[in-house]
Amino acid sequence: MGRYLLRKLAGHLILVLIAACVTYFLAATSLDPRSGFTGRNPAPSPSAVTAILNAYNLNPDTPVVVRFARWARGVLHGDLGRTVAGGQVDDEFRRRVAVSVRLLVAATVLGSVGGVFLGAWSAARQYRAGDRAATLLSFFVLAMPVFVTAVTLQLWARDFNQALGFTVIEYIGEFSPDAKGTWAVLLSRLRHLLLPSVVLIIVEVALFSRYQRSTMLDVLDSDFLRTARAKGLSRRTAQIRHGLRIAVLPVVPLLVYNTLLVFTGAAFIEKIFGWHGMGEWLIDSITTDDVNAVAAVGLFTAVLVLIAGLLSDLLYAALDPRVRLR
Repeated sequence: MGRYLLRKLAGHLILVLIAACVTYFLAATSLDPRSGFTGRNPAPSPSAVTAILNAYNLNPDTPVVVRFARWARGVLHGDLGRTVAGGQVDDEFRRRVAVSVRLLVAATVLGSVGGVFLGAWSAARQYRAGDRAATLLSFFVLAMPVFVTAVTLQLWARDFNQALGFTVIEYIGEFSPDAKGTWAVLLSRLRHLLLPSVVLIIVEVALFSRYQRSTMLDVLDSDFLRTARAKGLSRRTAQIRHGLRIAVLPVVPLLVYNTLLVFTGAAFIEKIFGWHGMGEWLIDSITTDDVNAVAAVGLFTAVLVLIAGLLSDLLYAALDPRVRLR
């Protein structure tokens, strides 16, 4: 088992290095940090712009290999460089990660787990009214772009607040600036968290319920389930204890990767609801030609893939004892 995980770790580390290098070279050769200075008033002199870009290791005139070597040396020492605006990428990175953690982790986990159980429940009731209703609602959610769902809920929340005459559901930002005190700030954060979390949970449940229903149907007529029933287990107990454990195996990698990679993939939700997390930062960094910020997000995503791969392997081994013998 240990040798198996070490082989996996070595392979993932190589992929992380390749992904980080490719991301930096793509950003450094495609983006032009100099363009961000052209619209300023008063406009800085060309020599001043060159001096700033040299100080931030962003000058496009410097060979990209030289810039990459400086950036990689800084990363090894825990320094992700400077943004095009002059701030430390490290500080912005930590702030953005904290925002994404608060917004995404709980909702994604709840949505994934809910989707697995809904899919298993639907499979156990194949072609009944409940299964047909769950299938119809899931396809409806998946067919609707996530930004349409988010904006629709925002408009509903606005109309609901107007009907009541006061604000109950918040739908913009992370918290209200006028909230004072620990409990008031905590309540404000929870109210602002509600709507984007609902959007994420709805989408996750719809997505994973379809996968889980399909895999669960493949095991419902298996011999091992009939054997479990013959030994005295009830139909529900046999399906949950034995059937679901096998049926969830093909879905485990998707669950883990989706839970972690949503950090940089929830840009629409972060933009619409005014949460300044990693996904929004990636889009803003590309539009402002911020090479070091884009490279930092690329490195972060590659590390997430590494962690997701290891977690997926561990969960797979825990659910399937045959993996431990390899």
